[in-house]
Amino acid sequence: LRLLGLHGYRQSGRRFHQRTGALRKALRGCAELVAVDAPHLVPGGGGEDDDGGDPPRGWWFSRPDAFDAGEVAAAPAGLEESLSAVEAAMAEHGPFDGLLGFSQGAALAAMVCALRARGDPRFPVAFAILVAGFASRAPAHAHFYRDPISLPTLHVVGDADAVIAAPLSRELAQHFVEPTVLTHTGGHFVPAAAPQKKVYLDFLDRFRARQNQ
Repeated sequence: LRLLGLHGYRQSGRRFHQRTGALRKALRGCAELVAVDAPHLVPGGGGEDDDGGDPPRGWWFSRPDAFDAGEVAAAPAGLEESLSAVEAAMAEHGPFDGLLGFSQGAALAAMVCALRARGDPRFPVAFAILVAGFASRAPAHAHFYRDPISLPTLHVVGDADAVIAAPLSRELAQHFVEPTVLTHTGGHFVPAAAPQKKVYLDFLDRFRARQNQ
């Protein structure tokens, strides 16, 4: 299986690739992860791990040049460009079987799932893994959650996540039909220890079986 990776806010495709090393090892022989960059640069640098040549990026802003997952953004900016970037990545690097999104990337992946479930031909994916996801609070984005989203999803929730609190990720899962929810005791990262590895593999095996038929 091939997964399109959508990184978190203030990350990049390369950083996301680096930080998912344990997960990629756990999925070896089952799934390949291809991470891409969000189209928008985040002003102000990337903090402690900014190396200058790999500036931090985001998928949309809740106010000019900034983002807060809890903000009820009156005028969110940049989402259409990001949907176009995902479409372009699928066309250029695909085909992809599913999405793997983290934090803001998981929120974007959920929106892509909603469009796909409505028959949008730009996003030919069968499932998504959403780690530390949330539903956008922006009224302009409310249409994504209007109907139950029928694409199969695995929602990964960190009980100690101080960036995207666990209730936000559970709330996102409730917008999906029959979501699978994986809870771990850690914080804001993609977990890949033995218990989580088994859940990932069991979830992905459903789609490998279809592929082999």
